[in-house]
Amino acid sequence: MARIAYDPVKDRFSSWISGSRLLRRLFYFALDLLFLRSWHLRKKLRQLGSPLDRDKSRWSLLDAGSGFGQYDRFILRRFRNVQVLSVDVKEDYIQSCRHYFRRDIEEGRIRFQVKDLLEPMEEEAHDLILCIDVLEHIEDDITVIRNMKQALKPDGWLLIHSPSHRSGDDAEPEEGSFVGEHARTGYSAEDIAEKFRKAGLEVEETRYTYGLAGHLSWRLTIQMPMLLLNRIGMAGILLLLLYYPFVLPFTLLLNLLDLFTPNRRGHGIMAVGRRPTR
Repeated sequence: MARIAYDPVKDRFSSWISGSRLLRRLFYFALDLLFLRSWHLRKKLRQLGSPLDRDKSRWSLLDAGSGFGQYDRFILRRFRNVQVLSVDVKEDYIQSCRHYFRRDIEEGRIRFQVKDLLEPMEEEAHDLILCIDVLEHIEDDITVIRNMKQALKPDGWLLIHSPSHRSGDDAEPEEGSFVGEHARTGYSAEDIAEKFRKAGLEVEETRYTYGLAGHLSWRLTIQMPMLLLNRIGMAGILLLLLYYPFVLPFTLLLNLLDLFTPNRRGHGIMAVGRRPTR
């Protein structure tokens, strides 16, 4: 089976939405609706962020590898007292986000920086760090986790999501990962827990996402459309406008089932670590 190349499609979408607030909002809506990881992460962000927002007049969140700024928009809308630092290695993504979030920047609620996560970060600066589908792209992932640990305040939280070690089930044996841009297939719960502990973090939770129901939803809403776009280009969007109305009701039910199912295994993994107090 052919491998997915996400980056060319993502870059094309980025160029389309960068100049239009309406298109960007529609794009965020589609990402939140179709990508199951967003369902899991928004739920966990509410659990971790709500006590911080209630108990602190000001708290800090680092979005490490923010991409399109999808989660930044959710965080700013959901929490009143948060200050966000959003970083990504791609300068064009950061510039696009600065344009869209310019009002929030003027109000001092969010900053954007071009940054490589392999570089050291400001120490003990953040109450919560979010790192979504980033670690699988970086060979030296333990350095990134250590850098994020150093950037957490004592008792601060690190929330990550990544493909699991089972994501290679969708690839040919010689390919490893089904996604061409990945440095590794993914992580098991034991893998990510060990890396957290090596970095000096306490492991609070590991949870598999994209279980049986969620993986079927992913195949229908992400895998097949991405393969189509890789094969015939962006002209495939016209076909997808006819395709999605038929499959969407079924896949939304599958996403809901995955959200509330304690998956014993899955093609994605979410993990929460905490920096111990001194």
